[in-house]
Amino acid sequence: MHAVLELNHEKASKCSCILIQFPENLDEMEKTAKGSSKKVIQNAIELLDNKNLPRNISEISKERIRLIGAKYGNEWGCDIGFRVLKIDSSNLADVYYTPDATRQDQLDLFTHNIKPDRTPEDLLFQVLLDWGVDLSLPIRKETLRGKTVFFVDENALIACFDDDVNEELVKELAGLKPLRAVFRDSGFASDAVKINVEQIFKQISPGTEVRTI
Repeated sequence: MHAVLELNHEKASKCSCILIQFPENLDEMEKTAKGSSKKVIQNAIELLDNKNLPRNISEISKERIRLIGAKYGNEWGCDIGFRVLKIDSSNLADVYYTPDATRQDQLDLFTHNIKPDRTPEDLLFQVLLDWGVDLSLPIRKETLRGKTVFFVDENALIACFDDDVNEELVKELAGLKPLRAVFRDSGFASDAVKINVEQIFKQISPGTEVRTI
């Protein structure tokens, strides 16, 4: 990553790269390390502890890239940002019961189909993967009518995963004529709004592909 950034500066190029790193535990590595290697690992652990970061190789990689950005960003007059993605399970909650095995008093358990520990950013990147949208596209976050809305490459995809989404917001988003729009299935203010979303987009932006998750 460091070398690619320096190459871009020297050659005025725009090369991209992907850095893959397993979150190997530094405490385990320290146990078997010897000599100078052990000292390097101890220094890395001290750095991470001072920054309240987990003790693993991935965090060292991210911190080094941040330091490169801090060193060269202003000097080169460019943005040296990076995006971190982690492999995880689906954001959708696991369903353990078939309809015939579900009791009436259990229905409240299935009101929300998203795992409670997932963030709107988690949902957004799953949508990008499902839709085959380039994960490196610029993402902008904006507040519209009190709700958080994500714009991927401006109009390539618009997403809102907040609760209580009303028709006024839906109409405003449709007026932007995005290629794709996605909402949270349980995020609409009422069943009427949920039913009307598709029709609103058909009237205002018929070329938009609309989904709910």
